[in-house]
Amino acid sequence: MPRVVLVTGSSRGLGASIAKVFLENKDIVYVNYKSSKKNAENLCKNYELAIPFKCDVSNELEVEKMINKIKEEQGHLDIIINNAGIAKDSLVTDKTQLTFSEILATNLIGPFLVCKYGVKIMNKGCIINVASTNGIDTYYPYSLDYDASKAGLISLTHNLAVEYAPHIRVNAIAPGWINTDMNQELAEEYIKEECAKILLKRFAEPDEIAKVVFFLASDDASYINGSTIRIDGGLK
Repeated sequence: MPRVVLVTGSSRGLGASIAKVFLENKDIVYVNYKSSKKNAENLCKNYELAIPFKCDVSNELEVEKMINKIKEEQGHLDIIINNAGIAKDSLVTDKTQLTFSEILATNLIGPFLVCKYGVKIMNKGCIINVASTNGIDTYYPYSLDYDASKAGLISLTHNLAVEYAPHIRVNAIAPGWINTDMNQELAEEYIKEECAKILLKRFAEPDEIAKVVFFLASDDASYINGSTIRIDGGLK
């Protein structure tokens, strides 16, 4: 029987890879997007069980509407992947309260809202939050708002694991550098410098991260709860 899966921010990048690994398993996947409608529709047209859904996860009314729609169409929800996230790197002195708040709203408040409403239609299952090594110990001052949001997401993960046990497992992943379109725009010299810090000497491919997410959502990970799984190739 197919599972019902919600992957936020899944029209492109890592989110799309996560959605695809569940779709290839014949699960029903709600491909959430905020503005990338064309990307979401292009992904969904290749999979019978993919359903695109526009929702800004930082907007509580939109999140409630999305969850109610899933309940109406499927009756329940099995898996939540909180992947939606944004970053706006800049010098610390150039950051504003507005942009800092925007980062927190999407990266931290968004997952809280999705969980708040999503668990109401989950009898069991799991939640996986996409955090980052930036929220643990790889600090970049120009990303301090992003880093703070991911540290908060890890804390949220631990608290929700306590709250929803024993029927719903809540875990996080903390990827390092990933070979997404956004990161390919980085300066070549900077990429070389960052790869030199990684034992495997390369960025991860999105599907390598997606497979870990799929594992955590499977029965094979039935005794993993309240954990943050680091996936960074040995970043030092």
